[in-house]
Amino acid sequence: MSNTRLLLISIVAALGMLGLAFASKPLYDTFCRVTGFGGTTQIAKQAPENITDRKMTVRFDSNVMDAPIMFRPLQTSMDVKLGEHGLAFFEVTNTSEQDISLMASYNVTPHKAGLYYNKLECFCFEERVIKAGATKKLPVVFFIDPTLDDESNMDDVRTITLSYTYYQTDSFEGAANSAALN
Repeated sequence: MSNTRLLLISIVAALGMLGLAFASKPLYDTFCRVTGFGGTTQIAKQAPENITDRKMTVRFDSNVMDAPIMFRPLQTSMDVKLGEHGLAFFEVTNTSEQDISLMASYNVTPHKAGLYYNKLECFCFEERVIKAGATKKLPVVFFIDPTLDDESNMDDVRTITLSYTYYQTDSFEGAANSAALN
């Protein structure tokens, strides 16, 4: 093999690896959204028409990562039928003397339930600005896809935990476009 050919193969391989490195996060995010991998929930535009008799308990969990806030669910759990709308509220209080910009990350456990847990509306979809000293109620509207009942590997699932972690964003650069809560 000539040195020129070896050099060209090396350059193409290096460029291919660089391209994969840049594409890996969007590809991984897409994979998680499509499959529910790692407890990634789904986002729906409308709820299903059919509601089954099977009930599921949905527990709510809240966490804070390095932000001067108090964050908690207003109820610890609720029972919903598969396909039925659920409405839960969380409460966030800015305990600092400055307005802060926050974002929430979320997942569900068991992880295999992520594919069936759908949100219609959620405070977690966008960055939020919470005024100094303010307390806000934040809704999440969800349903559990009734096709969960057709999956034999989901027979053991009776409880799903929806967990949110609120964290402070680095700046207010995105705050002008976010949902400011007064």
